[in-house]
Amino acid sequence: ADQTEAHYDAVMDLNARSVLTASRKAIPWLKRQGGFIVNTSSIAARNGAGGGAGLYGSAKAFVSNVTRGMAKELIGFGIRVNAVAPGTILTPFHERYSTEEQIKGMVATIPQGRAGTAEDCVGAYLFLSSDLMSGYITGQVIEVNGGQLMP
Repeated sequence: ADQTEAHYDAVMDLNARSVLTASRKAIPWLKRQGGFIVNTSSIAARNGAGGGAGLYGSAKAFVSNVTRGMAKELIGFGIRVNAVAPGTILTPFHERYSTEEQIKGMVATIPQGRAGTAEDCVGAYLFLSSDLMSGYITGQVIEVNGGQLMP
């Protein structure tokens, strides 16, 4: 609620507008040949994110919803659209903005007992990028979170 317009613009540009911009550039090419789009959402799209990160969660909810909308609009062109929603992933963001105590608190909510890594997400992206493995999957958001959220 205390975010400035500049903060709002920065969060939405990075997490929401970028999805629309990249898709808008790719879709004409994909319409000619078919293919797929895999977006990146977040566990925050479903649980609202941590304190002070509600805007981020809202932006990622946009990504999840626009993924489903694009899937409906584009499947007639042979374009599948899905997303991966990572949970708590140890990234430079957490190194910079999260305290050790905050990270321990997040890890305590993960049944697998550890935060994820970028490598933990690779399989979901590869799966959704393969017509052989996921050719009949569209409009889905794959949760990769060590059990942190079980819808």
